[in-house]
Amino acid sequence: MKKGFVIAAFSLLAISASAQKYITREGYIKFFGSTPMENIEAVTSQASSVIDASNNAVVFQVLLNSFTFEKALMQEHFNENYVESEKFPKAVFKGEIVEKVDFKKSGTLKVTLKGTMSLHGVDKPISVPATLIVDGKGVKLSSEFSLVPEDFNIAIPGAVRDKIAKQMEVTVKCAYQEVK
Repeated sequence: MKKGFVIAAFSLLAISASAQKYITREGYIKFFGSTPMENIEAVTSQASSVIDASNNAVVFQVLLNSFTFEKALMQEHFNENYVESEKFPKAVFKGEIVEKVDFKKSGTLKVTLKGTMSLHGVDKPISVPATLIVDGKGVKLSSEFSLVPEDFNIAIPGAVRDKIAKQMEVTVKCAYQEVK
């Protein structure tokens, strides 16, 4: 799956051969939900992402079974009962950086990522704030936003509804290297 994504991403980016492209295969994603009964937190450092500087296109992909939890049982329930990672193995965001960015100029910019989040078989338009840092070493992107599992048809059984937050806070941090 991951190899297929990288091949597809490079194929997509090959269309604009003279443009700057940035890639990471070690993007960090964390989601966190808090309730009085229990906190749920999971992390991965296996997200893949590509930025095409010629048109501000951005693609993120993460295999859902790459998330690790503090408790093994939470991880099992997440993959088997909630996101059904065998049936829906990945989450994907395809979109763009709304603001015009000069990737040749160093600086820190507040930007908006706008596009479609695909999760659990549901495609949903989203728009989230992000910070983009451009320097001579590459590009860094970070974002914090909320997702509601029910928006993606992720059912929470009544027996555990009070233990799982109605929305998850998502943190994304990626350090990209320029593709030459």
